[in-house]
Amino acid sequence: MAAAVAGGSNQILRETIKRSILRSAAAAPGCWSCPHGAKRYLLTDNIIQLREFQEKKILTECRLYCSKDLYFRNIKENLKKNRMIRRDELKALLHLCQTPDDVEIAKNVIYRYHAENRNVTFGEFKFGPLFMRLCYELDLEVPAIELIKDQTLHSFFSDGTSFNILMDMLFKKGRYESALEVLGEMKKQHVKFIKTTYLLAFAIYYKLNSPESCKMCTKLLEEAQLQGDSMPRRAYCFAVACALKQNDVVKAQSFYSLIGHSQSRLCSNLNILVLAKSGALEDLMRTLADALDMGASKLVKRAEFSEQVDSLRYHNQLVTVREELEENSVFCARLEDICAELQASGQVTKLTLDDMLCHVSYGKKHHMQILKQAQVSRRTFRPLKSVLLAE
Repeated sequence: MAAAVAGGSNQILRETIKRSILRSAAAAPGCWSCPHGAKRYLLTDNIIQLREFQEKKILTECRLYCSKDLYFRNIKENLKKNRMIRRDELKALLHLCQTPDDVEIAKNVIYRYHAENRNVTFGEFKFGPLFMRLCYELDLEVPAIELIKDQTLHSFFSDGTSFNILMDMLFKKGRYESALEVLGEMKKQHVKFIKTTYLLAFAIYYKLNSPESCKMCTKLLEEAQLQGDSMPRRAYCFAVACALKQNDVVKAQSFYSLIGHSQSRLCSNLNILVLAKSGALEDLMRTLADALDMGASKLVKRAEFSEQVDSLRYHNQLVTVREELEENSVFCARLEDICAELQASGQVTKLTLDDMLCHVSYGKKHHMQILKQAQVSRRTFRPLKSVLLAE
């Protein structure tokens, strides 16, 4: 009997979750329409954690003791009567927000909460990333920028993740100047840069595509080296592409040397461009020939080279190589043969270099774990045997 009740309860919860997901998809078509869940550009899902945030929103709504509207009315009444805002109340409020108007109320609660608790430590819990994920989901970069730059909220956004989520959102929208301002604000507030911060920073410099952004790229790289900070390989790739955009071959070579040995498609394409622009013709031909030889084996991953016009404005990556060799008929003839063979072997891709740079690798398919309950008692540390865990 108990198992039947548990099964019925789970069925109701599943139906509630299903309806909530459909509502979320209708309200924010960009979040759930792609096959991998939330739409992302530079940062992976384990950093943005948008899906997990949306799942918690659904659970919060399911577990709420009253309606969402009544909860918001109670919160506004607490603000009006200067009652203290508790941590769990703010957490639930941020998970219940569905509209820009809801976020405006949440902003007022954040100001009150921070004023009351700025000198109180609550372990490692941070509200900053939670608010940024909410803004990311609802496509609201304006309030996110406003709050993260507000000096009265100093230390509320004391973690790098909050800044990184906002910069990723701005990068997605093509608002590179605004993303650069957020990066500057992060420095101003002395928030420590982490690996993803460097990735975003170099990506922003690359997209800005100016002599000044290239100088900033070099300066930041030097600062990171002096501090002993480690960076992801793709950050160096953005630095190389940034230098190539400005036709600074020496700097591009220097940046590329920091990548180390890599057989990735992106690094292979950058290597070809660096070799072509630096005039290392023999190395270039040898690299292309080696890629062709590897492509002959079915047991070895084949190197692929970009075919289409890319953001480096080189017309065509392989065409660029031809242009560098046009004064050397022997090399040029050999190159034509190699390019034809690469095309025939399927080693020429329609992806641009910009596509490769901004591509996010997705892991295994994410399965929703909303119904998965704790299997160990927090009190006894023994396995739970309640029939309520039955499906």
